[in-house]
Amino acid sequence: MTVADLQADLAALDRTLGSIEAVLDPASKQGEIAELAAQVAVPDLWDDQDHAQEVTSKLSRLQAEVDRLLALRRRVDDLSIMIELAEEEADAGAMDEAQRELKALGGDIEALEIRTLLSGEYDQRDALVTIRSEAGGVDAADFAAMLLRMYLRWAERHGYPTEVYDVSYAEEAGIKSATFAVKEPFAYGLLSVEQGTHRLVRISPFDNQGRRQTSFAGVDVLPVTEDTDHIDIPEADIRVDVFRSSGPGGQSVNTTDSAVRITHLPSGLVVSCQNEKSQLQNKAAALRVLQSRLLERARAEKEAEMRELKGDGGNSWGSQMRSYVLHPYQMVKDLRTNHEVGNPDSVFDGDLDGFIDAGVRWRRQQGGR
Repeated sequence: MTVADLQADLAALDRTLGSIEAVLDPASKQGEIAELAAQVAVPDLWDDQDHAQEVTSKLSRLQAEVDRLLALRRRVDDLSIMIELAEEEADAGAMDEAQRELKALGGDIEALEIRTLLSGEYDQRDALVTIRSEAGGVDAADFAAMLLRMYLRWAERHGYPTEVYDVSYAEEAGIKSATFAVKEPFAYGLLSVEQGTHRLVRISPFDNQGRRQTSFAGVDVLPVTEDTDHIDIPEADIRVDVFRSSGPGGQSVNTTDSAVRITHLPSGLVVSCQNEKSQLQNKAAALRVLQSRLLERARAEKEAEMRELKGDGGNSWGSQMRSYVLHPYQMVKDLRTNHEVGNPDSVFDGDLDGFIDAGVRWRRQQGGR
């Protein structure tokens, strides 16, 4: 790559970063940070722990956003100087280093640009993800377990905290279902594009004749509820059952009836949690999951009403959204965006950013949130 090429690519990144800065408006965020910092300094802030947690969390999130934006701006400016010096001194090593930094900087700016496309009502929320095995028997259960590991690895790669609320294990292999939370701002906005039916084609490891098998798993993604959502669930509307947790044997969690199943009688929704060791903790976690599902139901009903008013009864998303093919060739392809890679192993190990970014951009082009 020539110096002119490097400078042209850097100029393009500079323009993209400028557009991001115009959207995120770091100056106004600095004002919010100052106001929140003043609230944190008030001695009696922690008299109301819920409010204090909300204030400190928002302050931390805003500060991280501004710091990230300022750091990218510094890197753009530093790289411009690095390229100039490398050209003046005809330093091939410095040019190689500038090229590597340009590539890394491009990836980081693109990741931040995706955040600016997440403007939906709940996009800034944490995500609640449920995976279910569907058609395909034991292969589908195994596929569901592969997807669970894939999303947890994706979160781990980014340093996003996760909490698994419930796993229902299948008899032979894999899982029937699992529910977990990704506790990171904008996790819902990013992962919501993963919702739908996932399809796996491979030679079944559970077929002694070595035949090719197609199996399916469903992924649901909900925003985690907050105190401001006002999802009121009267005690009379729920039935709470306790049972012994299940899992691959030998775990201490299996020795008491601490798992909780909550049935919401008006809607028929059923949620369960067995991750915590106490019944009270499991009930609280299950109620949070139920609140998220009721919130999503209300949002979906509202959207359906709007589509009916607009005369749009169809769903542009469809159901089946991605295919993972391991035989007779190797490929993972998104059926909406046409984004594809030829290395399924890396995808199952959590390398999902390309698919998520393409999904967010596709949704915006379709006029989605």
